[in-house]
Amino acid sequence: MNDVHNYGHDEDGTLYDPRVREAMARFAEDGDQLLAFEAGAAVRTAYHSVERVRAQGSEGRGVSAGALDLLIRLGAAGQGISIGDLARAAGVSSRNVTGLVDTLERDGLVRRVPDPEDRRSVLAEITAEGQAWIEAFRQPARMAMRAMFQGFTPDDLVTFRDLCLRLAANQHRLTGHLRQTGPRS
Repeated sequence: MNDVHNYGHDEDGTLYDPRVREAMARFAEDGDQLLAFEAGAAVRTAYHSVERVRAQGSEGRGVSAGALDLLIRLGAAGQGISIGDLARAAGVSSRNVTGLVDTLERDGLVRRVPDPEDRRSVLAEITAEGQAWIEAFRQPARMAMRAMFQGFTPDDLVTFRDLCLRLAANQHRLTGHLRQTGPRS
């Protein structure tokens, strides 16, 4: 198989992807803008790498990455969560979460229970089988994260987390601004 990750090194030793640099140069007006385009592409590459590891770990156990996210949220909550709250926390549609809960319920990992505060609503909650599934997944997940972040110092990880969340916060502000101003013609 042809390795798609043939990275280069800048003069300071930092990694870059020559193919991305060449492609993004067409969009950038200057070097700083090129760095922003390259950083965006690097985030996508890293995201896909983490998702591949997560998918391999969870799907080998019969649970999609999306269902795994819900299962972990429900396991940490210690109580039922509404479909709408799960959807907002995961950043997906309620319809998507309903399908995932259906699958997890069919597999005995989650159940729907009446909402004690609203008789018209139901909550999703993790079952004992779901908790056992999470426990069985814990060690392989630890090993995968250790492998993914090999060579990163604790300071690197804090910086990486901060940068990713700052990027997400900027996107959230941008989305809010676009909603307020409306689309441009």
